Amino acid sequence: MDVEDVEKRFGEAVNMTPKELEDWLETDESKSVGVGDGESVGHRSGRRIVEILRTKKADRTDDDHEHMQKVAAYVARHSKQRPKGDVTDTKWRYSLMNWGNDPLKE
Repeated sequence: MDVEDVEKRFGEAVNMTPKELEDWLETDESKSVGVGDGESVGHRSGRRIVEILRTKKADRTDDDHEHMQKVAAYVARHSKQRPKGDVTDTKWRYSLMNWGNDPLKE
């Protein structure tokens, strides 16, 4: 695994700050999407992303980098499935936001 590449791809995929993501994860919209019993996979991923963003690059573990790789891949794959029209209030956008990417953010 090329750690520099993973850091770069993760940095491009995640465009929400830790605070923005934390606040988002508290919303009903965030909790309304995804798969899994109880907490969805994406919601759990969002909490992990907040931890990673708050960890100095030098202190990130192999586990962190594996998750960062998973996040970058998910965002890339899911972004290609963008529905037509206004995506503001869509499950598609909510899912991406759980993974730290707000497609409407500049």
